Amino acid sequence: MNAKSPTATAAGLRNGAAWVAHALEAEGVDTIFGYPGGAIMPFYDALVDSNLRHILVRHEQGAALAANGYARASGKVGVCVATSGPGASNLVTGIADALLDSVPMVCITGQVATALLGTDAFQELDVFGMTMPIVKHSFLVRSVDELPNVLAEAFRLAREGRPGPVLIDLPKDVQVGPAAHLPAHAPAEVEPTPAPADAALAEAIAAIAAAEKPVVYGGGGIGIGEAVEDFRRFVEATAIPTVLTLRGLGALPGHHPQFLGMLGMHGTRAANIAVQESDLLIVVGARFDDRATGKLAEFAPFARVIHLDADAYEISKLRGADIALPGDLGAGLRALAAARSDCDGWRQRCAKNREKHAARYDAPGQDIYAPALLKRLSELSPDAVITADVGQHQMWVAQHCRFSHPRNHLTSGALGTMGFGLPAAMGAQFACPDRPVVLVNGDGGFMMNVQELVTIARCKLPVKMILLDNSALGMVRQWQELFFDKRYSEIDLSDNPDFAALAQVCGIPATRIEQRAQVEDALVELLASPGPALLHVKIDARANVWPLVPPNTANSHMLESNPNEPKAESAHALPA
Repeated sequence: MNAKSPTATAAGLRNGAAWVAHALEAEGVDTIFGYPGGAIMPFYDALVDSNLRHILVRHEQGAALAANGYARASGKVGVCVATSGPGASNLVTGIADALLDSVPMVCITGQVATALLGTDAFQELDVFGMTMPIVKHSFLVRSVDELPNVLAEAFRLAREGRPGPVLIDLPKDVQVGPAAHLPAHAPAEVEPTPAPADAALAEAIAAIAAAEKPVVYGGGGIGIGEAVEDFRRFVEATAIPTVLTLRGLGALPGHHPQFLGMLGMHGTRAANIAVQESDLLIVVGARFDDRATGKLAEFAPFARVIHLDADAYEISKLRGADIALPGDLGAGLRALAAARSDCDGWRQRCAKNREKHAARYDAPGQDIYAPALLKRLSELSPDAVITADVGQHQMWVAQHCRFSHPRNHLTSGALGTMGFGLPAAMGAQFACPDRPVVLVNGDGGFMMNVQELVTIARCKLPVKMILLDNSALGMVRQWQELFFDKRYSEIDLSDNPDFAALAQVCGIPATRIEQRAQVEDALVELLASPGPALLHVKIDARANVWPLVPPNTANSHMLESNPNEPKAESAHALPA
């Protein structure tokens, strides 16, 4: 240790900040994302003598979203660090995103000394109170002696049950206080989720056997609950047609014979038809989100519901469950794999609908058709971790890319955080250094955390970036076209910078394409690049995402084009 550092004393004693660094290492943390400042400086001093790899981002929101992406891609707890006041408040969006998508994170913020709490001291904010609605738990540490319990509890809570973010607010005097008397950190054991009740499982098996039109409706809880293999075995054993939510994509491989696609607002017609006609929904780790169900009162109107979820509070929250199976998803699915369903005719009908309503990629013209580009990307790099931002491109990724595992599809589902994509891709690449990571972004979301291009270049992260540029806030424009009588308001981004030049200024090679004939070579070149690279893709500003279920409408009412225009005039409407 540096003898001049406040982290150490002549006697070799350590302070609270050094003990926290030691605790992070003991919890298995190897990478943290952050930005220093006054109230967190003792911790940054302790990092000098630790084995932790700290990634200096260019904005605290980038730190929170990078830790978020790291956790999503790895299944480990993501860790971010910021100073007090504005540093802490800049983490808030990334913390909220983690809560709503059940991402395990521990967020450490510096705070003014305990004697100054409540005095409006420089850069003092009540981050404890400010984040209470968006974390599983908040801790304000008031003495060094609280550190062992706080650190152990924070990581236990982040991991246990339904994962989520936990905040530790760390006053400066606690960081510099003597901590030599504290024991070595010991991680707390995570309480295992109990299996569903045997009686309810037996009832569910009987209901599956009696069903004529069963559908499996899988969500993000499958990947979160480490139940992907059990889910696949259940679907294989029962051969029941299956739909997935946005966050559930990858729980079944995209080519699986029982997979009908994503359901909901931008889901496939085959998936939505099957759910609306089903007589039994087997809901696994899903929460009846409004973007999945459409008008809830008309969702799956003929179906009984079996609901499996690790979070008992999700069961019957929005749709009453006829058979409730709270508990460990893997255990529940292993038990239900014994069920047998005599539904060959239904299965064949669902398969025919999947073929009949399959996406088409023969859009007219020579402009680049984003769905076709993304389909080809998925074919060229089938095992890539693909991170999307939020908007039209996000839905195109979900519709047209194929994922072999939920951790290969990183998307801000419940919060819909624009600016998510770039820092999340950065975090994913740190989590998976030997895997290809591809960012698909829109021009709106890209600019919200564009500063992290510098972090990617500095760290030489081989993230491949595809920027679909329609010079507009595309999803807002589409809704204004369809539901606001084309009264376009504040969606014009035609004054975007030259994105390729911007990347090059940051030290990242970049290419720009505008014609469909350029796509194949550009994708091959991008994916073969040894380091970071950006492909700037110009697309039609009028292009819309189809299908679309209008808001407050049953999922059976899907639009394939603008109903107020002749089909030929509706951007990229394809023939039936």
